[in-house]
Amino acid sequence: MKGLVIKNTGSWYTVRTDDGQLFDCKIKGNFRLKGIRTTNPVAVGDRVEFNEEGWIVAIEDRRNYIIRKSINLSKQSHILAANVDQAFLIVTVSKPETSTTFIDRFLASAEAYRVPVVLVFNKTDLLSEDELRYQQMMVTLYKTIGYECRQISASKGDGVEELRHLLEGKVTLLSGNSGVGKSTLINRLAPHANLRTAEISDAHNTGMHTTTFSEMIDLSSDLSQGKEGVSYLIDTPGIKGFGTFDMEPEEISGYFKDIFRFSQDCKFSNCTHTHEPGCAVLKAVEDHYIAASRYQSYLSMLNDKEEGKYREGF
Repeated sequence: MKGLVIKNTGSWYTVRTDDGQLFDCKIKGNFRLKGIRTTNPVAVGDRVEFNEEGWIVAIEDRRNYIIRKSINLSKQSHILAANVDQAFLIVTVSKPETSTTFIDRFLASAEAYRVPVVLVFNKTDLLSEDELRYQQMMVTLYKTIGYECRQISASKGDGVEELRHLLEGKVTLLSGNSGVGKSTLINRLAPHANLRTAEISDAHNTGMHTTTFSEMIDLSSDLSQGKEGVSYLIDTPGIKGFGTFDMEPEEISGYFKDIFRFSQDCKFSNCTHTHEPGCAVLKAVEDHYIAASRYQSYLSMLNDKEEGKYREGF
């Protein structure tokens, strides 16, 4: 039998067959994908084959996936979702603050697998005038680079309706730090999901995990325009860090659209954009054509080969 993995609780996988039947399945301890060490060999969004006993025996080839370094096992990875059409990265300027390094690492990983990303700035209603100006600066920066940006308030519903047409007929991964309002947004978009939400921790101004497993939510009945194809939203647990995985240093600049654009004019074809004479990227940073925050994110990813570098603040 074959089906789509729509939920992963860590030990069980819910698989939905094409005729709508649901099966709880497991994997054997020695089940591994060739060429990749991962804490979750099977991910939400995978098409799998399983037997009558409920054991998953094979995974169909993936179109793409979003992957990050596992926090606990630095030599392994964790796949957030597979076979996605796009990703919504939910970010907040405050309560909690999403770092630009986190944003840039997510964007670079998505670029590596050709997954389009929409940056969704949430909690706009809670921002002071200074925070609103800072958010607008961030929106301008990422729009200039080439990313679509939306500003919303999931709790009040402002700007949420405008997101619906972006979801029609697509499989969309929803990701972001803990506490940025993913569950609140999903409840707006898909009231039948009825996800739990929690207040921000006052002590650390960080989010508290309310989603504890990845799940694919069918949006078809909640979206009005009825385009062809099924619309899914993949909800994932909030993540505090985003360690990039399986990227060679010489590849990283290619995943930064703005840096790659200037790198074509570097004097040396193998330029690392850190110290070389005639480096067009360093000149662009100096002349403010490349944002300092983006360049610092690039440098942090170059340092990922050093054990533990990715863990703090990303």
